[in-house]
Amino acid sequence: MNLSSLRTLVTVCALGALVCGCADTGGGDRPEERRTPAAGQEHRPQSAPKKRPPTLAPGPQGLTPVFKQGRPDGGKTVALTFDADMTADQGPRAAAGERFDNPELIATLRRLKVPSTVFMTGRWAEEYPQQAGAIGSDPLFEVANHSYSHHAYTNDCYGLPSVSADRMRSDVERAFAAFGKAGITDPVPYFRFPGGCYDRAALKAIAPAGVTAVQWDVVSGDAFAQDADAVAEEVLRGVQPGSVVVMHCTRSAAPVTEQAIRRIVPELRKRGYRFTRVSELIGGASGRSS
Repeated sequence: MNLSSLRTLVTVCALGALVCGCADTGGGDRPEERRTPAAGQEHRPQSAPKKRPPTLAPGPQGLTPVFKQGRPDGGKTVALTFDADMTADQGPRAAAGERFDNPELIATLRRLKVPSTVFMTGRWAEEYPQQAGAIGSDPLFEVANHSYSHHAYTNDCYGLPSVSADRMRSDVERAFAAFGKAGITDPVPYFRFPGGCYDRAALKAIAPAGVTAVQWDVVSGDAFAQDADAVAEEVLRGVQPGSVVVMHCTRSAAPVTEQAIRRIVPELRKRGYRFTRVSELIGGASGRSS
């Protein structure tokens, strides 16, 4: 090989190495680099696959299953739940200045870092879409269905107007539709009956909606209460491992809930309790049903 040919060969090899080196810097053809996330991106929520929220199997004859309490042997966990109530006919009262929301309560839950489940009516989401969307997009919370109208699913339920059996399923589905319009993209498939009132006919009527009905084992007594300490005492006295506590996210109907939370949360943590959402309790091996 003469000198000219040798120089040509060296030049070609150098160019080939340079091209290969440029290809490597992109990492596009290296499988091991495709599998390894960039530094600081390992735990980004958007990169993790979304898990389907757990539900209970249908009850006898396909009736909607009802969840009441988590496993008592599943550790000292407790789920605080908040009903964001507003009935379909309360729009004029809201227009006149009555507040059915409670942003101070939500702010306190965020400040105290308390995971919670908010059972929201579709009408509430329509009245307060920005708040509804913010709650629904906050990973601290999960939004569940509390009907659209907050009308009762039985004929005798604390004086609430009632929904006929043939409209119950559509009432549930209308609430989910209202959530979507408010920007809540991932509500959990749980449903709380208005007033907690249900019967076999109601469980049959909403079964096609594919939800798990969620009740509770601890009544806070915050509805229309004026004494925050009394509400806190009621919760602290009733909580046990796996408890589901029912409270409200409605200033007009539950004005002292936020104050009560400021006492409840530190005390339960002092007792060794960990706060969780309903989905975690339902995901336990054998939650209690009612």
